[in-house]
Amino acid sequence: MLIAGLTGLEYRGYDSAGIATIFEDAFQVRKASGRLCNLEEELHKHPVSGHVGIGHTRWATHGKPSVVNCHPHCDHSGRVAVVHNGIIENYLELKEMLMRQGIVFRTETDTEVVAQLLGYYDQGDMLATLQKVLPMLQGSFALGILSLREPEKIFAVRLGCPLIVGSADGASYLGSDVSALLEYTRDMFILEDLEIAVLQEKGIAFYHPDGTPLEKKSLHISWSASAAQKDGFDHFMLKEIYEQPQVLLSTLKHYVEEETFTFRWDTLPFTKEQALNLERITIVACGTAYHAGMMGKAMIERLARIKVEADIASEYRYSETMSGEGETLIAVSQSGETADTIAALRKAKERGHRVIALTNVIGSSVARESDAVMYTLAGPEIAVASTKAYSTQVLLFAVLAVALAQLRGQITAQESADYLRELFSIPGKVDAILDCRPQVEAFARQQISCKDIFFIGRQMDYYTSLEAALKLKEISYLHSEAYAAGELKHGTIALIDDSTLVVAIATQEKIIEKTMSNVQEVVARGATILLVTSHPELDGAGIAERWLVPQGRDLFLPMLTMVYMQLFAYYMALQKGCDIDKPRNLAKSVTVE
Repeated sequence: MLIAGLTGLEYRGYDSAGIATIFEDAFQVRKASGRLCNLEEELHKHPVSGHVGIGHTRWATHGKPSVVNCHPHCDHSGRVAVVHNGIIENYLELKEMLMRQGIVFRTETDTEVVAQLLGYYDQGDMLATLQKVLPMLQGSFALGILSLREPEKIFAVRLGCPLIVGSADGASYLGSDVSALLEYTRDMFILEDLEIAVLQEKGIAFYHPDGTPLEKKSLHISWSASAAQKDGFDHFMLKEIYEQPQVLLSTLKHYVEEETFTFRWDTLPFTKEQALNLERITIVACGTAYHAGMMGKAMIERLARIKVEADIASEYRYSETMSGEGETLIAVSQSGETADTIAALRKAKERGHRVIALTNVIGSSVARESDAVMYTLAGPEIAVASTKAYSTQVLLFAVLAVALAQLRGQITAQESADYLRELFSIPGKVDAILDCRPQVEAFARQQISCKDIFFIGRQMDYYTSLEAALKLKEISYLHSEAYAAGELKHGTIALIDDSTLVVAIATQEKIIEKTMSNVQEVVARGATILLVTSHPELDGAGIAERWLVPQGRDLFLPMLTMVYMQLFAYYMALQKGCDIDKPRNLAKSVTVE
């Protein structure tokens, strides 16, 4: 069961794995570096017993990937075992204090400090020990703890990192993501910061940080366990690319009546009064979600005529940005647990701003701490590189832009219906692009020797270029960069020669001629050109390949263009033999800075 749970979390990214069980008043610990199959092989050689245990896949922060540094970690006496997500920021100070008491450390990790602290202070009552130790820890953590003094229990507590517990059929479960628990229960409890859960066979008890009992309500998870299966696809990423038509339609139907092309206003985060009083929106996010936020900025500004800033969450949280009344912050995060995005959200709340979450995970930290939530109904996304979550985020920004425009009187109800009608055509157009997969695959095979790829475009096509370059980097490890096409002459064109592939994206009517002029500039330098466009008349000497995007309003075309880019990244990585679903050094949910 521990291995099955860790298998359900493989998509998060890791470099080693380990488990610990309690059997005959002792810990049985097994660890292995590399993939989970290595741990399974170790367990085949050296089996363990017991019905109480913890497991962990590690993504190295302190100490190199190795068996020694792998979790679980035990205290010096061997009476406490700990698994930990997060970072203990003051671990050196705590480690030095414990070393002065004669404690000998075995690893380079910050996590061992937690195990040693708990072992040092534990007198047989781990709940009381946690009340003493937790205030000493600075940083973020999700902890699963075993104690030989209380061998029928697992203790769990979190601060800033997700932690979920559930019970069913005479067993209790702990995990960092619902996907690890779906096989056993759909009714789960999401721990808040510093709440303590004590798991036993008979059920789960909850406590406040001071040790007083706590009543919690469970959350029912509707995701199907089969959603975490490949269903005949070679990789989760390819499966999730192909799921986009369905999840786009499901998400759209949640917010819009398909028969009348009118909004379900109770699902949207703005009233007419709130929309009219809006003076500025700030969108904060990281990585792929940030690129979706840039799309949101463009759509909201163009339709609703509101000033919008899109900012990287890790920058926003430390910036001295001026803000004022009438400002709303939109926090975008697939997992809803992105550490920098949560910190940015909290900063905005301290300033008195209204906060709206845009996330894929019900009950996540971003969702719980916001004033309103818009959920992307993408279902569980297993591949580390985001595809369907990104497309549904962009779709929700389109919905939000049209809604705000109507509420603010920038468009009529009929014009709003026309926009919504077009949004309902998007899933079918995505299907049409997916039918072009053989063309994408064939072109990717031709580029097997390519070392440098540049993506260029203007305005929303530039934002697509940023996401396209990121996808390619994430899973193929190829050097790829995105540039606003008009910036090429300001230095970047020095890198272009006949060994370079340039992917030019041209869907935005207003500046399409300018983009094509930039294309000719790189043609003149001998680069191979892939043109992705909604204009079939665009062609010319030097263009090696052309992929056509179904026509429509250029405001919504980036949702289609990106499907080509996802497929291209996938096939470039496939021919290189990369681990597509679990790229090196990456984690699905970035819960630390």
